[in-house]
Amino acid sequence: MNPSLTDTPTLSRRGLLQLSFGASAFLVTVGLGASLSGCSSGEPARGLAALRDSDLPFLRAVIPVMLDGATTAGTRLVATDATLQSLDRGLAHLSPAMLKLTRQLFDVLTLGVTRGPLTGIWGAWENASADDIRQFLSRWENSSLSLLRQGHGSLLQMVMMAWYSRPESWAHCGYPGPPLISS
Repeated sequence: MNPSLTDTPTLSRRGLLQLSFGASAFLVTVGLGASLSGCSSGEPARGLAALRDSDLPFLRAVIPVMLDGATTAGTRLVATDATLQSLDRGLAHLSPAMLKLTRQLFDVLTLGVTRGPLTGIWGAWENASADDIRQFLSRWENSSLSLLRQGHGSLLQMVMMAWYSRPESWAHCGYPGPPLISS
């Protein structure tokens, strides 16, 4: 006998609260573990205002994949560096609470004990292929866990805002730039 859609269990309000509590407890535990192990230094990387050394390998691996199609292969490295600079400037202007949440997201993605199970990337980000990163992004985008979908959305928005705030990105999408204001 095949179960119908009406026979499948649904997530109750209590179940949703339990799931949310569990996910929050998990993130707090990971954040605390990362800070106690020294992985989550609050000090920015040299020459940056907000991004930490531990964030950079992840971002340098993910940004080129996210910018695929918006840049050419020849400009991807320069575009990645420019996007990192824009992202750093944007993060430096966040409220302390929002910066803390963003750093927790980066900690979850860079800490080995959580990176593998949550992303499918079991080794260092520098060794992940573009296909591996695409699979991770797709898994998070289409996850049944809202926390992972929110993480994907946050990461996507941060990177896209950082890239498309740069004048060199405008020509690709047909934006002529802001109008000139004459005095």
